[in-house]
Amino acid sequence: MSDQTIKASGRSVEGKGASRRLRHAGKIPAIIYGGDAAPQPVVLDQEKIWVASQNEWFYSTILDLDVDGKVESVLLRDMQRHPYKQIIMHLDFMRVNQKEVLRAQVQLHFINEDISPAGKNPDVIIMKELNHVDVSCLPKDLPENIEVDLSTLDLGDTIHLSQIPLPEGVEIPSLALGDEYDSAVVVARKGRVEVEPEPEVEGDTDAADVPASKVDSGEKDAE
Repeated sequence: MSDQTIKASGRSVEGKGASRRLRHAGKIPAIIYGGDAAPQPVVLDQEKIWVASQNEWFYSTILDLDVDGKVESVLLRDMQRHPYKQIIMHLDFMRVNQKEVLRAQVQLHFINEDISPAGKNPDVIIMKELNHVDVSCLPKDLPENIEVDLSTLDLGDTIHLSQIPLPEGVEIPSLALGDEYDSAVVVARKGRVEVEPEPEVEGDTDAADVPASKVDSGEKDAE
Protein backbone atom coordinates (compact mmCIF):
# COMPACT_ATOMS: atom_id res chain seq x y z
CA MET A 1 0.00 0.00 0.00
CA SER A 2 1.22 3.50 -0.79
CA ASP A 3 0.99 6.58 1.43
CA GLN A 4 -1.53 8.24 -0.91
CA THR A 5 -5.06 6.92 -1.47
CA ILE A 6 -7.42 8.33 -4.09
CA LYS A 7 -11.14 7.56 -4.04
CA ALA A 8 -12.92 6.72 -7.29
CA SER A 9 -16.09 5.09 -8.56
CA GLY A 10 -16.70 2.86 -11.55
CA ARG A 11 -18.67 4.23 -14.50
CA SER A 12 -20.56 2.35 -17.16
CA VAL A 13 -21.59 5.18 -19.48
CA GLU A 14 -18.87 6.53 -21.76
CA GLY A 15 -18.67 9.04 -24.61
CA LYS A 16 -18.25 12.80 -24.97
CA GLY A 17 -21.76 13.58 -23.81
CA ALA A 18 -21.42 11.49 -20.65
CA SER A 19 -18.02 13.01 -19.87
CA ARG A 20 -19.41 16.51 -20.34
CA ARG A 21 -22.23 15.79 -17.89
CA LEU A 22 -19.76 14.44 -15.35
CA ARG A 23 -17.65 17.59 -15.53
CA HIS A 24 -20.72 19.79 -15.10
CA ALA A 25 -21.47 17.76 -11.97
CA GLY A 26 -18.00 18.40 -10.55
CA LYS A 27 -16.56 15.04 -11.52
CA ILE A 28 -13.57 13.90 -13.61
CA PRO A 29 -13.78 11.02 -16.10
CA ALA A 30 -10.71 8.79 -15.98
CA ILE A 31 -9.40 5.44 -17.17
CA ILE A 32 -7.27 2.72 -15.56
CA TYR A 33 -5.28 0.55 -17.96
CA GLY A 34 -2.37 -1.87 -18.10
CA GLY A 35 -1.57 -5.20 -16.52
CA ASP A 36 -3.64 -8.29 -17.23
CA ALA A 37 -7.01 -6.62 -16.65
CA ALA A 38 -9.13 -4.77 -19.18
CA PRO A 39 -9.20 -0.95 -19.15
CA GLN A 40 -11.64 0.34 -16.53
CA PRO A 41 -13.46 3.67 -16.81
CA VAL A 42 -13.79 5.46 -13.47
CA VAL A 43 -14.92 8.81 -12.13
CA LEU A 44 -13.26 11.00 -9.48
CA ASP A 45 -14.20 14.10 -7.48
CA GLN A 46 -13.02 17.29 -9.22
CA GLU A 47 -12.41 19.36 -6.08
CA LYS A 48 -10.46 16.68 -4.21
CA ILE A 49 -8.30 15.78 -7.20
CA TRP A 50 -7.61 19.43 -7.98
CA VAL A 51 -6.26 19.85 -4.43
CA ALA A 52 -4.19 16.67 -4.77
CA SER A 53 -2.82 17.85 -8.13
CA GLN A 54 -1.16 20.82 -6.42
CA ASN A 55 1.24 18.38 -4.75
CA GLU A 56 4.30 16.88 -6.41
CA TRP A 57 3.54 13.38 -5.08
CA PHE A 58 0.43 13.19 -7.26
CA TYR A 59 2.59 12.99 -10.39
CA SER A 60 5.48 10.77 -9.34
CA THR A 61 4.22 8.53 -6.54
CA ILE A 62 2.55 5.14 -6.69
CA LEU A 63 -1.06 5.84 -5.73
CA ASP A 64 -3.64 3.54 -4.16
CA LEU A 65 -6.76 4.03 -6.29
CA ASP A 66 -9.78 2.86 -4.30
CA VAL A 67 -12.51 2.04 -6.83
CA ASP A 68 -15.69 1.14 -4.96
CA GLY A 69 -13.69 -0.58 -2.23
CA LYS A 70 -11.23 -2.39 -4.51
CA VAL A 71 -7.74 -0.89 -4.24
CA GLU A 72 -5.25 -0.93 -7.11
CA SER A 73 -1.70 0.44 -7.26
CA VAL A 74 -1.49 2.95 -10.11
CA LEU A 75 0.73 5.68 -11.51
CA LEU A 76 -0.62 8.83 -13.17
CA ARG A 77 0.33 8.76 -16.85
CA ASP A 78 -1.61 11.64 -18.36
CA MET A 79 -3.66 14.64 -17.27
CA GLN A 80 -5.74 16.83 -19.55
CA ARG A 81 -6.53 20.30 -18.22
CA HIS A 82 -8.98 22.91 -19.41
CA PRO A 83 -7.10 25.57 -21.43
CA TYR A 84 -8.06 28.43 -19.09
CA LYS A 85 -10.36 27.15 -16.32
CA GLN A 86 -9.17 25.40 -13.17
CA ILE A 87 -10.70 22.15 -14.34
CA ILE A 88 -9.13 18.75 -14.94
CA MET A 89 -10.73 17.25 -18.03
CA HIS A 90 -9.45 13.66 -17.93
CA LEU A 91 -6.92 11.39 -16.20
CA ASP A 92 -5.09 8.25 -17.30
CA PHE A 93 -3.80 5.85 -14.63
CA MET A 94 -1.54 2.86 -15.35
CA ARG A 95 -1.71 -0.24 -13.18
CA VAL A 96 1.54 -1.03 -11.41
CA ASN A 97 2.99 -4.47 -10.80
CA GLN A 98 5.15 -4.24 -7.70
CA LYS A 99 7.49 -6.92 -9.08
CA GLU A 100 8.08 -5.30 -12.47
CA VAL A 101 10.49 -2.47 -13.31
CA LEU A 102 8.69 0.65 -14.47
CA ARG A 103 9.74 3.86 -16.19
CA ALA A 104 8.56 7.17 -14.81
CA GLN A 105 9.29 10.87 -14.96
CA VAL A 106 10.68 12.34 -11.73
CA GLN A 107 10.99 16.02 -10.84
CA LEU A 108 14.42 17.50 -10.12
CA HIS A 109 14.87 19.62 -7.00
CA PHE A 110 17.75 22.10 -7.07
CA ILE A 111 19.20 22.81 -3.63
CA ASN A 112 21.90 25.12 -2.19
CA GLU A 113 21.91 27.45 -5.20
CA ASP A 114 22.02 30.55 -2.97
CA ILE A 115 25.17 29.44 -1.12
CA SER A 116 27.10 28.33 -4.21
CA PRO A 117 29.95 30.46 -5.66
CA ALA A 118 27.87 30.89 -8.82
CA GLY A 119 24.77 31.83 -6.86
CA LYS A 120 26.66 34.50 -4.92
CA ASN A 121 28.14 36.04 -8.06
CA PRO A 122 25.74 38.62 -9.57
CA ASP A 123 27.50 38.33 -12.93
CA VAL A 124 26.75 34.60 -13.27
CA ILE A 125 23.59 33.14 -14.78
CA ILE A 126 22.60 29.66 -13.55
CA MET A 127 20.71 27.92 -16.33
CA LYS A 128 18.60 24.86 -15.46
CA GLU A 129 18.44 22.86 -18.68
CA LEU A 130 16.23 20.06 -17.27
CA ASN A 131 13.42 20.13 -14.71
CA HIS A 132 12.70 16.40 -14.68
CA VAL A 133 14.35 13.12 -15.65
CA ASP A 134 13.12 9.72 -16.86
CA VAL A 135 14.11 6.90 -14.51
CA SER A 136 13.60 3.15 -14.27
CA CYS A 137 13.16 1.22 -11.03
CA LEU A 138 10.88 -1.08 -9.11
CA PRO A 139 7.74 0.66 -7.84
CA LYS A 140 8.95 0.47 -4.22
CA ASP A 141 12.09 2.45 -5.16
CA LEU A 142 10.38 5.24 -7.12
CA PRO A 143 11.44 8.57 -5.56
CA GLU A 144 9.07 11.50 -5.25
CA ASN A 145 11.90 13.75 -6.51
CA ILE A 146 15.67 13.76 -7.04
CA GLU A 147 17.86 16.44 -5.49
CA VAL A 148 20.60 18.22 -7.43
CA ASP A 149 23.11 19.84 -5.06
CA LEU A 150 24.47 23.14 -6.44
CA SER A 151 26.55 24.08 -3.38
CA THR A 152 29.89 23.85 -5.26
CA LEU A 153 28.68 25.24 -8.59
CA ASP A 154 30.99 27.95 -9.94
CA LEU A 155 31.35 30.00 -13.12
CA GLY A 156 31.99 27.71 -16.10
CA ASP A 157 30.71 24.56 -14.37
CA THR A 158 28.25 22.13 -15.95
CA ILE A 159 26.42 19.38 -14.08
CA HIS A 160 25.46 16.38 -16.25
CA LEU A 161 22.95 13.60 -15.68
CA SER A 162 25.73 11.14 -14.84
CA GLN A 163 26.85 13.39 -11.95
CA ILE A 164 23.53 13.30 -10.12
CA PRO A 165 23.51 10.90 -7.14
CA LEU A 166 20.53 8.55 -7.54
CA PRO A 167 18.62 6.69 -4.82
CA GLU A 168 19.38 2.99 -4.49
CA GLY A 169 17.67 0.91 -7.15
CA VAL A 170 17.05 3.89 -9.46
CA GLU A 171 18.66 4.24 -12.89
CA ILE A 172 18.55 6.71 -15.78
CA PRO A 173 18.07 4.48 -18.87
CA SER A 174 19.29 7.08 -21.38
CA LEU A 175 22.81 7.00 -19.90
CA ALA A 176 23.24 3.45 -21.16
CA LEU A 177 22.90 4.71 -24.75
CA GLY A 178 26.24 6.56 -24.80
CA ASP A 179 27.99 9.74 -23.73
CA GLU A 180 25.97 11.85 -26.14
CA TYR A 181 22.90 11.15 -23.98
CA ASP A 182 24.58 12.48 -20.84
CA SER A 183 22.63 15.72 -21.02
CA ALA A 184 23.57 18.90 -19.20
CA VAL A 185 21.29 19.56 -16.24
CA VAL A 186 22.72 22.85 -14.94
CA VAL A 187 25.14 25.32 -16.55
CA ALA A 188 26.76 28.37 -14.88
CA ARG A 189 27.59 31.02 -17.47
CA LYS A 190 28.87 34.58 -17.48
CA GLY A 191 26.02 37.03 -17.73
CA ARG A 192 25.85 39.48 -20.63
CA VAL A 193 27.67 42.71 -19.87
CA GLU A 194 26.14 45.83 -21.36
CA VAL A 195 28.81 48.17 -22.78
CA GLU A 196 27.79 51.81 -23.10
CA PRO A 197 28.91 53.48 -26.34
CA GLU A 198 31.51 56.24 -25.96
CA PRO A 199 30.06 59.73 -26.43
CA GLU A 200 30.89 61.27 -29.78
CA VAL A 201 32.97 64.46 -29.57
CA GLU A 202 31.79 67.23 -31.89
CA GLY A 203 34.28 68.01 -34.64
CA ASP A 204 36.29 64.87 -34.01
CA THR A 205 35.74 63.08 -37.32
CA ASP A 206 38.15 60.53 -38.72
CA ALA A 207 39.01 60.54 -42.39
CA ALA A 208 37.68 56.99 -42.52
CA ASP A 209 34.21 58.35 -41.68
CA VAL A 210 34.30 60.78 -44.67
CA PRO A 211 32.97 59.48 -47.99
CA ALA A 212 35.72 58.73 -50.52
CA SER A 213 34.19 61.19 -52.99
CA LYS A 214 34.61 64.01 -50.49
CA VAL A 215 38.23 63.06 -49.80
CA ASP A 216 39.01 62.98 -53.53
CA SER A 217 37.32 66.32 -54.04
CA GLY A 218 39.34 67.87 -51.28
CA GLU A 219 42.61 66.59 -52.74
CA LYS A 220 41.78 68.05 -56.18
CA ASP A 221 40.91 71.41 -54.68
CA ALA A 222 44.27 71.44 -52.93
CA GLU A 223 46.00 70.92 -56.27
